[in-house]
Amino acid sequence: MSNWQNKTFMADKESENSDQSSIYRILDAAINRAGEGIRVVEDYVRMVLQDEHLSRKLKQLRHDLTQETISIEPESRIAARDTVGDVGCQIETESEYLRGETTEEETGAASGPASGLVQANLARAQQALRTIEEFSKTIDPEIARKVEQLRYRTYTIEKAVLTTVVSLQNFSRASLYVLIDGCSFAKQGDSELIATVRQLIDAQVDFIQLRDKTLTDRQLVLAGRAIAHLVRGSSTRFIVNDRADLAVAVGANGIHLGQEDMGVADARRIVGAARTIGVSTHSISQARQAVLDGANYIGVGPVFESQTKSFKEHVGLKLIHEVVQEIQLPAFAIGGINLENVDLIAEAGLSRIAVCGAVTRSADPKAAAIALKQKLEY
Repeated sequence: MSNWQNKTFMADKESENSDQSSIYRILDAAINRAGEGIRVVEDYVRMVLQDEHLSRKLKQLRHDLTQETISIEPESRIAARDTVGDVGCQIETESEYLRGETTEEETGAASGPASGLVQANLARAQQALRTIEEFSKTIDPEIARKVEQLRYRTYTIEKAVLTTVVSLQNFSRASLYVLIDGCSFAKQGDSELIATVRQLIDAQVDFIQLRDKTLTDRQLVLAGRAIAHLVRGSSTRFIVNDRADLAVAVGANGIHLGQEDMGVADARRIVGAARTIGVSTHSISQARQAVLDGANYIGVGPVFESQTKSFKEHVGLKLIHEVVQEIQLPAFAIGGINLENVDLIAEAGLSRIAVCGAVTRSADPKAAAIALKQKLEY
C-alpha cells in the first residue's frame, strides 16, 4: 500500500471512528434525557397525585428503558460524552423555564405544577425516545424496535395522567350520582320524570344518569331531551347509559359504559373530546384498564345487594379498598347504597357514591338526596 493510500485509509478510519463516537454521544444524551423526563412525571404522579397505579406504570417504563438500551455499550457512551463541549447547553428559549400551575382547589391534590409539567416532560421523553430509536438503527435494529414500543407506551401514560388531573379538577366537588330508571317513569308519565329530575336538581345532585334497556330509542330520546333541558344552567350533569349515539342526540353531558359495551376509544370517537365518559368496573384489573383507556371516572361495584338491579356476585368493600389504595381517578361506589350503609363507603375511603332506589323510590327524592350528600360531607 502506498503512502497516499495508507493516509486515505487512516483518514477514513478516523472519520468512521468519529462518526461512531458521535452516535454514542447522541444516544447517551437521549437515554439520559428520556429517563429524566419520565422520572419527573413519576415523581409528580407519586407524590402529588399519589396514584400508585400510574406511578407503577412510570417506574416500569424507566426500568424497561434501562433494560432495552443496556446493550448500547455503557463504556462507549461515557467515553463519547462531552457536556462541556455541547453547544446545546448554551441554547435557551423563553418558555423553557415556564410550567403551568394549578391550585389545590382545582385538582383536588396538593398545589403545584400539573398538566404543563406533565406534558413538557413526557414530550421531552418522547422526543428522546425517537432519537434513540433512529440512531440505534445504526447499531442494532432490534433496539430500535423495542424503544419504539416504549415510546408508544408513553402516549398511553400521558393520556391517563392528564385525564386524571383534569378529571380531579372537574369532579372536585362531585359526591352524589343518581341513576333514573326511565321505564318506571314511562308507565307513570312524563310529568313524574320531570318532577323527580327537578327535585334532584334542587338537591344539587352532581350527576343524573338515564338508565333503561327496555325503552325504545324514541322513548329514550324524548326522556333524554327532557332531562338535558332541565339540567341546562344548573350544576347537575346529565349522563346517558350505554348509548353514545343517543348521548349526542339528546345533548347529554356524557355517557356511561359497562364492561360489555363499546370501549372508551370508540365511544370517544362518537361523543367527542368534551363529553364525560364513565366506565363500570367490577375488579381492580378493570379499574386499572379504565384509567389507561382514558375514562373520566369509574363506577366501582356492586358493593351491596341492590333493589333495582340484580348481580351474580357483589365485590363488597374489598374492591373499594383496592381502588382507593391504587387509583386517584374519580370513583363512585355503586350497588345497594343507602343511608344505613353509606358510612361504610366513606370509612373505606370513597366520598363519591352512585345510587338509584335509595333516592328515586323515596317518597321525597330531594330530601333523600340531600341526606346522602350530608352523610358524605362528614
